[in-house]
Amino acid sequence: MKSSVLFGSILASGLALSALSLNSAAFAVEPPAGKPTDKAEKPADKKAEKSDKKAEAATAKVGETAPNFKLTDTDGKTVDLAEVGKGKVVFIHWFNSECPYIVKQYSTCSTIPNMVKDYAGKDVVFLAINSGAPGKQGAGKEVSAKAKSDWKMNFPILLDGDGKVGQMYGAKRTPDCYVIGKDGKVAYIGGIDNNSSADTAGDKNYVKLAIDELLAGKEVTTKEAKSYGCGVKYGAK
Repeated sequence: MKSSVLFGSILASGLALSALSLNSAAFAVEPPAGKPTDKAEKPADKKAEKSDKKAEAATAKVGETAPNFKLTDTDGKTVDLAEVGKGKVVFIHWFNSECPYIVKQYSTCSTIPNMVKDYAGKDVVFLAINSGAPGKQGAGKEVSAKAKSDWKMNFPILLDGDGKVGQMYGAKRTPDCYVIGKDGKVAYIGGIDNNSSADTAGDKNYVKLAIDELLAGKEVTTKEAKSYGCGVKYGAK
């Protein structure tokens, strides 16, 4: 009799567990529509990893020889860094005339035009590079040529529509800045100053400090600083 009762209890427990499993499956919570699953997140992770590797591959580094390039400017002239920078200090910055941070440097605060005046006749070369891909904001010869005319720029805006030079230098923002010494080595990389707003100049111009120290034959004190601005409008890879 006891065996029959025990068997009946075990059978009942088994049936109850089976029912519970079925109910759990029926009421399992599905992920909300559109929410990425682990599988969906993997491509994004790979993309970020690829981007990080690309950034690491940039060959412009403080203390090392600046990567050479030849680019055409808005007037159709080819500019060779090795030639124009021979025995001179070179200031390169990334350019997009429709970026408010570029407008800040050229119009609102006139930081770069004032620097051009300060270093006139002092063996300092200014170069702007537009790495915007065709169809992107501020990209192309016509837009850059108009900006050069409107802002009375007396130095080249170089066109890098395929983004090769920008990627080689690791430029991420307009106006990412690079200062190269007379020895051809990168002496400074970063933002132009210490104010990341789009309408106010900083009280410390890192580019000017670097150029002044190089012209005086001194080692650059601040070799890198945080950059800020609009993202460089590269094309899809």
